[in-house]
Amino acid sequence: MAKKLENPTDLLILIAEVLNDLRIDFFVGGGFAVAVWGRPRFTADIDLVINLEEKKIPELAIQLRRKLPDAYIEVSQMPEALERFGEFNIIEPSLGIKVDFWILKNEEYDKLALRRSVKKDIGRNVRFTTPEDLIISKLKWHKLDGSSRHFEDIKSIFEMSKIDVRYVKTWVKKLGLLAEYKKYLKKSGV
Repeated sequence: MAKKLENPTDLLILIAEVLNDLRIDFFVGGGFAVAVWGRPRFTADIDLVINLEEKKIPELAIQLRRKLPDAYIEVSQMPEALERFGEFNIIEPSLGIKVDFWILKNEEYDKLALRRSVKKDIGRNVRFTTPEDLIISKLKWHKLDGSSRHFEDIKSIFEMSKIDVRYVKTWVKKLGLLAEYKKYLKKSGV
């Protein structure tokens, strides 16, 4: 019998247990990570970055279906997401929450972000992106969609967490995000 989920944190813990049992490395990013490193805000999804191997797809699908029998799980999208370093989703209807599983890219920075991820206790230890890597992620997303939400999140992370600014500046330059970072600094009045 599936465990009753009371809130999004329960769902995250359940999925983290599945990933840990299957030895699939991952970390939490997005709005959930902002709530850890900045100011909590409403988010209707959970963003996970996972280092998925093709041979683990069948067992991951089986375990997710077993633990979340009522959820919509994009099993057919898993191989395609892996091939294109994209995403696949789960929608948990009882909570109305979508879980985005982003495939870790085979690039220096992405591998580093995974290694740097840290455990945070949310009722169970779960790996989260660091505040620095969350800022970089938010700059990437702002470059893609221009949403002011990303800059608001970055501001709250800077206000609530100790940041290694040198690390952020180094990777902002390497990843071609310097214009976005300068735009953020100007907008925030720093």
